[in-house]
Amino acid sequence: MQLGFVGLGKMGLNMVTRLERGGHDIVAFDRSAEAITKAEAVKASGAGSLDDLVKALKAPRHVWVMVPAGDPTESTIDALSKLLAPGDVIIDGGNTNFHDDVRRAEALGPKRIHYIDAGTSGGVWGLTEGYCLMVGGEADVCRRLEPLFLTLAPENGYLHVGDHGAGHYVKMVHNGIEYGLMQAYAEGFELMHASTYAIDVAAVAALWMHGSVVRSWLLELTARALTENRELADLKGYVEDSGEGRWTLHEAIERSVPLPVITAALFTRYRSREDNPFSERLLAALRNQFGGHAVRKRDA
Repeated sequence: MQLGFVGLGKMGLNMVTRLERGGHDIVAFDRSAEAITKAEAVKASGAGSLDDLVKALKAPRHVWVMVPAGDPTESTIDALSKLLAPGDVIIDGGNTNFHDDVRRAEALGPKRIHYIDAGTSGGVWGLTEGYCLMVGGEADVCRRLEPLFLTLAPENGYLHVGDHGAGHYVKMVHNGIEYGLMQAYAEGFELMHASTYAIDVAAVAALWMHGSVVRSWLLELTARALTENRELADLKGYVEDSGEGRWTLHEAIERSVPLPVITAALFTRYRSREDNPFSERLLAALRNQFGGHAVRKRDA
Protein backbone atom coordinates (compact mmCIF):
# COMPACT_ATOMS: atom_id res chain seq x y z
CA MET A 1 0.00 0.00 0.00
CA GLN A 2 1.28 3.49 -0.81
CA LEU A 3 1.64 6.00 2.03
CA GLY A 4 3.07 9.47 2.43
CA PHE A 5 4.87 9.85 5.74
CA VAL A 6 5.71 13.21 7.32
CA GLY A 7 8.10 13.29 10.30
CA LEU A 8 11.17 11.07 10.56
CA GLY A 9 12.13 11.47 14.20
CA LYS A 10 12.76 8.77 16.81
CA MET A 11 9.50 6.95 16.07
CA GLY A 12 8.79 8.11 12.54
CA LEU A 13 11.88 6.66 10.89
CA ASN A 14 11.37 3.32 12.65
CA MET A 15 7.75 3.24 11.53
CA VAL A 16 8.78 3.92 7.94
CA THR A 17 11.34 1.13 8.22
CA ARG A 18 8.75 -1.34 9.53
CA LEU A 19 6.28 -0.37 6.80
CA GLU A 20 8.90 -0.78 4.06
CA ARG A 21 9.88 -4.18 5.45
CA GLY A 22 6.19 -5.08 5.35
CA GLY A 23 6.07 -4.42 1.61
CA HIS A 24 4.47 -0.97 1.56
CA ASP A 25 5.53 1.89 -0.71
CA ILE A 26 6.50 4.87 1.45
CA VAL A 27 7.14 8.43 0.29
CA ALA A 28 8.83 10.24 3.18
CA PHE A 29 9.35 13.90 4.05
CA ASP A 30 11.08 15.68 6.91
CA ARG A 31 12.50 19.17 7.32
CA SER A 32 15.88 17.50 7.89
CA ALA A 33 17.66 16.42 4.72
CA GLU A 34 19.68 13.96 6.81
CA ALA A 35 16.48 12.30 8.02
CA ILE A 36 15.24 11.93 4.45
CA THR A 37 18.55 10.31 3.50
CA LYS A 38 18.10 7.81 6.34
CA ALA A 39 14.58 7.02 5.10
CA GLU A 40 15.91 6.46 1.58
CA ALA A 41 18.48 4.06 3.06
CA VAL A 42 15.61 1.81 4.18
CA LYS A 43 14.15 1.98 0.66
CA ALA A 44 11.58 4.75 1.13
CA SER A 45 11.28 7.42 -1.56
CA GLY A 46 12.38 10.84 -0.33
CA ALA A 47 10.39 14.02 -0.99
CA GLY A 48 11.86 17.52 -0.80
CA SER A 49 8.61 19.19 0.32
CA LEU A 50 5.02 18.46 1.26
CA ASP A 51 4.01 19.46 -2.25
CA ASP A 52 6.48 16.95 -3.75
CA LEU A 53 5.20 14.27 -1.39
CA VAL A 54 1.57 14.79 -2.42
CA LYS A 55 2.49 14.83 -6.12
CA ALA A 56 4.29 11.48 -5.72
CA LEU A 57 1.19 9.76 -4.34
CA LYS A 58 -1.62 8.15 -6.34
CA ALA A 59 -5.23 8.96 -5.52
CA PRO A 60 -6.77 8.33 -3.12
CA ARG A 61 -3.75 9.57 -1.18
CA HIS A 62 -2.93 8.58 2.40
CA VAL A 63 -0.57 10.76 4.46
CA TRP A 64 0.63 9.87 7.96
CA VAL A 65 1.73 12.85 10.09
CA MET A 66 4.23 12.00 12.86
CA VAL A 67 5.50 15.35 14.14
CA PRO A 68 5.37 16.94 17.62
CA ALA A 69 1.91 17.80 18.92
CA GLY A 70 0.72 21.39 18.88
CA ASP A 71 1.82 23.93 16.29
CA PRO A 72 4.01 21.55 14.23
CA THR A 73 1.10 19.14 13.73
CA GLU A 74 -1.40 21.96 13.22
CA SER A 75 0.67 23.69 10.55
CA THR A 76 1.44 20.42 8.76
CA ILE A 77 -2.20 19.37 8.58
CA ASP A 78 -3.22 22.86 7.48
CA ALA A 79 -0.65 22.75 4.66
CA LEU A 80 -1.74 19.27 3.59
CA SER A 81 -5.40 20.32 3.54
CA LYS A 82 -4.50 22.78 0.78
CA LEU A 83 -2.68 20.14 -1.27
CA LEU A 84 -4.90 17.08 -0.95
CA ALA A 85 -8.12 16.29 -2.82
CA PRO A 86 -11.53 14.81 -1.95
CA GLY A 87 -11.22 11.19 -0.88
CA ASP A 88 -7.68 11.58 0.45
CA VAL A 89 -6.84 10.76 4.09
CA ILE A 90 -4.71 12.45 6.75
CA ILE A 91 -3.62 10.22 9.66
CA ASP A 92 -2.28 11.91 12.78
CA GLY A 93 -0.13 9.45 14.72
CA GLY A 94 1.33 11.92 17.22
CA ASN A 95 0.22 12.70 20.77
CA THR A 96 -2.58 15.09 19.87
CA ASN A 97 -5.30 16.34 22.21
CA PHE A 98 -8.53 14.58 21.20
CA HIS A 99 -10.42 17.89 21.13
CA ASP A 100 -8.13 18.98 18.28
CA ASP A 101 -8.98 15.79 16.38
CA VAL A 102 -12.69 16.56 16.50
CA ARG A 103 -12.10 20.14 15.36
CA ARG A 104 -9.81 19.09 12.50
CA ALA A 105 -12.19 16.40 11.27
CA GLU A 106 -15.00 18.97 11.16
CA ALA A 107 -12.79 21.49 9.33
CA LEU A 108 -11.67 18.93 6.73
CA GLY A 109 -15.21 17.58 6.22
CA PRO A 110 -16.37 20.21 3.69
CA LYS A 111 -13.27 19.43 1.59
CA ARG A 112 -14.16 15.72 1.80
CA ILE A 113 -10.69 14.98 3.13
CA HIS A 114 -10.84 12.22 5.73
CA TYR A 115 -9.10 12.53 9.08
CA ILE A 116 -7.97 9.60 11.23
CA ASP A 117 -6.38 9.85 14.68
CA ALA A 118 -4.03 6.99 15.53
CA GLY A 119 -2.85 6.80 19.13
CA THR A 120 0.54 5.10 18.82
CA SER A 121 2.43 3.39 21.65
CA GLY A 122 5.71 1.55 21.34
CA GLY A 123 8.43 4.17 21.59
CA VAL A 124 11.89 3.33 20.31
CA TRP A 125 11.15 -0.42 20.61
CA GLY A 126 8.33 -0.32 18.08
CA LEU A 127 10.52 -1.23 15.13
CA THR A 128 11.10 -4.74 16.46
CA GLU A 129 8.18 -5.20 18.87
CA GLY A 130 5.48 -3.41 16.89
CA TYR A 131 3.27 -0.43 17.75
CA CYS A 132 0.05 -0.67 19.72
CA LEU A 133 -2.45 1.36 17.66
CA MET A 134 -5.65 2.91 19.04
CA VAL A 135 -7.44 4.37 16.03
CA GLY A 136 -10.36 6.79 15.77
CA GLY A 137 -12.35 7.97 12.74
CA GLU A 138 -14.77 6.67 10.13
CA ALA A 139 -14.89 2.88 10.30
CA ASP A 140 -14.88 2.40 6.52
CA VAL A 141 -11.80 4.59 6.08
CA CYS A 142 -10.01 2.72 8.86
CA ARG A 143 -10.81 -0.57 7.11
CA ARG A 144 -9.22 0.81 3.96
CA LEU A 145 -6.07 1.61 5.96
CA GLU A 146 -5.90 -1.69 7.85
CA PRO A 147 -3.00 -3.09 5.79
CA LEU A 148 -0.87 -0.26 7.20
CA PHE A 149 -2.13 -0.64 10.76
CA LEU A 150 -1.67 -4.41 10.76
CA THR A 151 1.90 -4.07 9.50
CA LEU A 152 2.81 -1.54 12.19
CA ALA A 153 1.10 -3.40 15.04
CA PRO A 154 2.05 -6.72 16.64
CA GLU A 155 -0.55 -9.49 16.60
CA ASN A 156 -3.78 -8.20 18.19
CA GLY A 157 -2.15 -4.79 18.62
CA TYR A 158 -4.57 -2.71 16.52
CA LEU A 159 -8.12 -1.63 17.40
CA HIS A 160 -10.58 0.83 15.91
CA VAL A 161 -11.89 2.38 19.14
CA GLY A 162 -14.48 4.88 17.91
CA ASP A 163 -15.21 8.09 16.05
CA HIS A 164 -12.91 11.07 15.53
CA GLY A 165 -10.81 11.72 18.62
CA ALA A 166 -11.41 8.32 20.20
CA GLY A 167 -7.96 7.04 19.23
CA HIS A 168 -6.12 9.87 20.93
CA TYR A 169 -8.58 9.79 23.84
CA VAL A 170 -7.68 6.17 24.58
CA LYS A 171 -3.99 6.95 24.09
CA MET A 172 -4.32 9.86 26.54
CA VAL A 173 -5.76 7.56 29.21
CA HIS A 174 -3.07 4.97 28.37
CA ASN A 175 -0.36 7.54 29.09
CA GLY A 176 -2.07 8.67 32.29
CA ILE A 177 -2.02 5.08 33.53
CA GLU A 178 1.62 4.86 32.47
CA TYR A 179 2.42 7.85 34.72
CA GLY A 180 0.94 6.04 37.73
CA LEU A 181 2.67 2.73 36.99
CA MET A 182 6.06 4.36 36.52
CA GLN A 183 5.68 6.34 39.74
CA ALA A 184 4.77 3.21 41.73
CA TYR A 185 7.82 1.36 40.41
CA ALA A 186 10.06 4.36 41.13
CA GLU A 187 8.86 4.66 44.73
CA GLY A 188 9.10 0.95 45.47
CA PHE A 189 12.61 0.66 44.12
CA GLU A 190 13.66 3.79 46.01
CA LEU A 191 12.54 2.14 49.25
CA MET A 192 14.55 -1.00 48.48
CA HIS A 193 17.54 1.14 47.51
CA ALA A 194 17.36 2.96 50.87
CA SER A 195 17.05 -0.27 52.87
CA THR A 196 19.79 -1.46 55.24
CA TYR A 197 19.72 -4.74 53.32
CA ALA A 198 22.15 -4.99 50.42
CA ILE A 199 19.38 -5.61 47.91
CA ASP A 200 20.37 -6.00 44.28
CA VAL A 201 17.52 -3.94 42.86
CA ALA A 202 18.29 -4.92 39.26
CA ALA A 203 18.08 -8.59 40.22
CA VAL A 204 14.77 -8.00 41.99
CA ALA A 205 13.33 -6.28 38.92
CA ALA A 206 14.39 -9.26 36.80
CA LEU A 207 13.02 -11.68 39.40
CA TRP A 208 9.61 -10.04 39.39
CA MET A 209 9.34 -10.66 35.65
CA HIS A 210 8.82 -14.36 36.43
CA GLY A 211 5.41 -15.14 37.89
CA SER A 212 4.97 -11.91 39.87
CA VAL A 213 1.64 -10.06 39.69
CA VAL A 214 3.54 -6.78 39.06
CA ARG A 215 5.41 -8.03 35.99
CA SER A 216 5.17 -5.79 32.93
CA TRP A 217 7.19 -4.35 30.07
CA LEU A 218 7.88 -1.28 32.22
CA LEU A 219 9.35 -3.58 34.86
CA GLU A 220 11.49 -5.23 32.20
CA LEU A 221 12.80 -1.79 31.23
CA THR A 222 13.41 -1.06 34.94
CA ALA A 223 15.60 -4.16 35.15
CA ARG A 224 17.46 -3.09 32.02
CA ALA A 225 18.09 0.45 33.32
CA LEU A 226 19.27 -0.73 36.75
CA THR A 227 21.51 -3.42 35.27
CA GLU A 228 23.21 -0.79 33.12
CA ASN A 229 23.56 1.70 35.99
CA ARG A 230 22.58 0.47 39.46
CA GLU A 231 22.92 3.87 41.20
CA LEU A 232 21.74 5.98 38.24
CA ALA A 233 24.38 8.38 39.49
CA ASP A 234 24.88 10.17 36.19
CA LEU A 235 21.20 11.07 35.83
CA LYS A 236 19.36 14.10 37.18
CA GLY A 237 15.94 13.44 38.72
CA TYR A 238 14.21 15.82 36.30
CA VAL A 239 11.11 14.28 34.71
CA GLU A 240 9.36 16.00 31.81
CA ASP A 241 5.78 15.39 30.70
CA SER A 242 4.50 15.54 27.14
CA GLY A 243 0.97 16.72 27.91
CA GLU A 244 -1.19 13.60 28.03
CA GLY A 245 -1.11 13.41 31.83
CA ARG A 246 -2.41 16.97 32.08
CA TRP A 247 -5.13 16.29 29.52
CA THR A 248 -6.15 13.17 31.43
CA LEU A 249 -6.65 15.22 34.59
CA HIS A 250 -8.57 17.91 32.71
CA GLU A 251 -10.93 15.25 31.36
CA ALA A 252 -11.28 13.67 34.80
CA ILE A 253 -12.28 17.02 36.29
CA GLU A 254 -14.74 17.55 33.46
CA ARG A 255 -16.28 14.10 34.09
CA SER A 256 -15.99 14.24 37.92
CA VAL A 257 -13.89 11.06 37.92
CA PRO A 258 -11.35 10.80 40.79
CA LEU A 259 -7.79 10.00 39.66
CA PRO A 260 -5.68 10.32 42.83
CA VAL A 261 -2.79 8.10 41.69
CA ILE A 262 -2.37 9.69 38.26
CA THR A 263 -2.74 13.16 39.80
CA ALA A 264 0.00 12.47 42.36
CA ALA A 265 2.26 11.02 39.66
CA LEU A 266 1.88 14.11 37.48
CA PHE A 267 2.50 16.51 40.36
CA THR A 268 5.59 14.52 41.36
CA ARG A 269 6.97 15.19 37.88
CA TYR A 270 6.41 18.90 38.41
CA ARG A 271 8.23 18.72 41.75
CA SER A 272 11.18 16.93 40.11
CA ARG A 273 11.93 20.08 38.12
CA GLU A 274 12.23 22.38 41.13
CA ASP A 275 15.48 23.21 42.89
CA ASN A 276 14.97 24.05 46.58
CA PRO A 277 11.23 24.77 46.11
CA PHE A 278 9.57 27.68 47.93
CA SER A 279 6.98 25.45 49.63
CA GLU A 280 9.69 23.41 51.39
CA ARG A 281 11.50 26.56 52.47
CA LEU A 282 8.23 27.87 53.94
CA LEU A 283 7.68 24.58 55.80
CA ALA A 284 11.13 24.91 57.36
CA ALA A 285 10.44 28.53 58.29
CA LEU A 286 7.08 27.64 59.92
CA ARG A 287 8.64 24.86 62.03
CA ASN A 288 11.21 27.40 63.19
CA GLN A 289 8.53 29.98 63.97
CA PHE A 290 6.24 27.83 66.12
CA GLY A 291 8.71 25.36 67.60
CA GLY A 292 12.12 26.92 67.36
CA HIS A 293 13.28 24.01 65.22
CA ALA A 294 16.66 24.48 63.55
CA VAL A 295 16.79 25.51 59.90
CA ARG A 296 19.53 24.96 57.36
CA LYS A 297 20.87 27.93 55.43
CA ARG A 298 21.76 27.69 51.77
CA ASP A 299 25.39 28.11 50.84
CA ALA A 300 26.10 31.58 49.51
